[in-house]
Amino acid sequence: KEAQFKISDSIPFEGRKKKSKQEPRFDYYNMDMDDEDEIDLTEDELSHIVEIYDFPSEFKTEDLLRLFQCYQQRGFDIKWIDDSHALGLFSSPIAAREALRTKHPLMKLRPLSKSSNATKAKARSCSDYLLPAKERPQTSAALARKLVIGALGVKSSLTKEQREAEKKKLQQAKEQKRLAAKQREDAWEGK
Repeated sequence: KEAQFKISDSIPFEGRKKKSKQEPRFDYYNMDMDDEDEIDLTEDELSHIVEIYDFPSEFKTEDLLRLFQCYQQRGFDIKWIDDSHALGLFSSPIAAREALRTKHPLMKLRPLSKSSNATKAKARSCSDYLLPAKERPQTSAALARKLVIGALGVKSSLTKEQREAEKKKLQQAKEQKRLAAKQREDAWEGK
């Protein structure tokens, strides 16, 4: 039997490369932006978001959520920027202002409008994910009814007019959703 060995076994330890920590992809602390590149977010735009900063880099999501647990039921979420910066997403601008008034010994808070340009750029780049918590949209039982009727093999008790009304309602909901997405995109584009 021949002895099996790895190539790394034949290289002396001194010749092997040591694994190093991966450098951060972006340096949010030292990112320079020219005045013309400065991102201007108004008070009304994304005012339900606050920047959470100056907390220990060992903090995890659970630690930040624990510090904001009184906002959990009303709607609160965390989006990370780097090890010591995060965005706090509140359900409304009122809840965000209320959080800004509280003092925390382990971290600092500031409105997004007063945050660094890098943080504003991050917020703008993922604005679709930073929307405040909102009520569940109205639903229709049309699909569920169709699946149940198909599985049971029974005839539908709905009239033709009722089916047409449901179709029309679904088409209107799709159109409203499409218009809202277009308005949100146009707002970012400055149209």
